[in-house]
Amino acid sequence: MTIHIGAEPGQIAETVLLPGDPYRARWAAETFLEAPELINEVRGMLGYTGTWNGHRVTIHGSGMGMPSLSIYVNELIRDYGAKTLIRIGSCGAMQEKVKLRDIILAMTATTLSTPSRGIFGDMNFAPCADYTLLRAADDAARAKGVTTHAGGIYSADVFYDERPDLNEQMTRHGILGVEMEAAELYNLAARHGCRALAVLTVSDHLLTHEALPSEERERSFGDMVEVALEAAFS
Repeated sequence: MTIHIGAEPGQIAETVLLPGDPYRARWAAETFLEAPELINEVRGMLGYTGTWNGHRVTIHGSGMGMPSLSIYVNELIRDYGAKTLIRIGSCGAMQEKVKLRDIILAMTATTLSTPSRGIFGDMNFAPCADYTLLRAADDAARAKGVTTHAGGIYSADVFYDERPDLNEQMTRHGILGVEMEAAELYNLAARHGCRALAVLTVSDHLLTHEALPSEERERSFGDMVEVALEAAFS
């Protein structure tokens, strides 16, 4: 056990899917895994381990924002031996060509700051996804007929952003979407020699102000989970 994860040794798989919302972790585990077992509920952050097509998988919440994700990913890697970590979450589109329900595969993650910033000092380290995961996820999404975009995203450190000028620059420079966790996940994966990818469902649009109705989100998020699982074991 660690400070934030109550799982016993051996209860967490080497492959971990990371939704931000702990209740989404429960939904994904109960929907896609065989015999899911609750292995963590410390501070209400739910984690489950089961199997998918015979492969052991853990689905564990990461919380909202990079500081929260950093806590769980550090412990999952250092204390439980996680090797492949895939964020599954929602994002806001920042390009007209990106539509609601599309999937974004984050090749890179731009950010103002992350919990790792103090390590790099003046250097602007560029964290990126694992290519083998990215390629496999793209193949899986296209096989399902899901419209997919691969490119850069923006990991914001605030939800209620009051920097429209910054969003304009992100859009101008081709950033596909905005979320709050992937950049630190990629930093930690690089530091510890692990594989990482963010597979993101577009739930709202910063340019058109469209948003998925709540009843449609679960169906669309299901595509994302399946793509992540296919990618992890391709």
